[in-house]
Amino acid sequence: MPEVIHRAASGSLAGVGLCAVVALVATGAGRLVPIVGAPVVGLLIGLAVSQVRRPTAGVARGVSFCSRRVLQAAVASLGLQLTLAQTLSAGIRSLPVLLGTLVICLVAAAILGRLLRVPSSLRTLVGVGTAICGASAIAAVTPVIDAAAEDVAYSLSTVFVFNAVAVVVFPLIGHALSLSQPAFGLFAGTAVNDTSSVVAAGLAFGADAGHDAVVVKLTRTLFIIPICLVLALWRGRSRRVDSTSGRVRLTRLVPWFLVAFVVCTAVVSIASPPANVRGALSAVALFLITVALAAIGLSTDVAGLRRTGPRPLILGAALWVLVSVSSLGLAAASGIR
Repeated sequence: MPEVIHRAASGSLAGVGLCAVVALVATGAGRLVPIVGAPVVGLLIGLAVSQVRRPTAGVARGVSFCSRRVLQAAVASLGLQLTLAQTLSAGIRSLPVLLGTLVICLVAAAILGRLLRVPSSLRTLVGVGTAICGASAIAAVTPVIDAAAEDVAYSLSTVFVFNAVAVVVFPLIGHALSLSQPAFGLFAGTAVNDTSSVVAAGLAFGADAGHDAVVVKLTRTLFIIPICLVLALWRGRSRRVDSTSGRVRLTRLVPWFLVAFVVCTAVVSIASPPANVRGALSAVALFLITVALAAIGLSTDVAGLRRTGPRPLILGAALWVLVSVSSLGLAAASGIR
């Protein structure tokens, strides 16, 4: 029995180590290609490694730990990137656009996803990833709905494709429409997902647009909390009633990592750490997400992705266009041009 336990522990540690090594390589590659970003690179490397050799049973336990527990910790650490002051600085004028595009995208994802016969969890991930903030939102929703690794990989790939296109196309659209710096910052922060891509698109238009775009994008991150709570209710996880008291158990109502997310945001807002400390905290959060997505790549069945077909990609394209158009329309209706 001790030998069995030792082998199991060694295999699990090897799995965690493998995910960490992939994440380190992805972090280096992400710095060379910031538009792509380390999390997506980690997912792709994990997919490639899994095709060369699938993890053994022992290693798979460590990979599973990273794809679940480390993923949850990564979601909590996202709160370290955002302060309440930043949220307020986004301005009340941006909220109608943020809320409007969010509702439009999620409703469209539900309707179009059914029409295209995209599986429920996959259309949820594509919808949330497009509506909120790409990889971070997908990472947050994954443990709430128990999404399969194949669905996570497909949704991330779908969101990334149109995210990359937006970096090139959006500045051209902004100049063609003669948008102001604040208007383009709101447009990019609302309709581009990954932070590095938001920065790239915003700065391509102007320095002020780049700053405003990042603030709006970080504000969008806050919508992770209510979306996850709604999904938890929808999945029935909160409807666990204590047999003795007959009351809803709040510990089951709110996933622990969402509570940790709020706590991290509050701590950063109150403590106001120096810029270099906040930069280090953000780097830790990004690395944890990269580790988790590397694990998802390592455990993904690529054959399952092929069987899924092109329908989720079509859904992603439709949602991306819809969010882009609605963002411009709502901004114009709000007087932001």
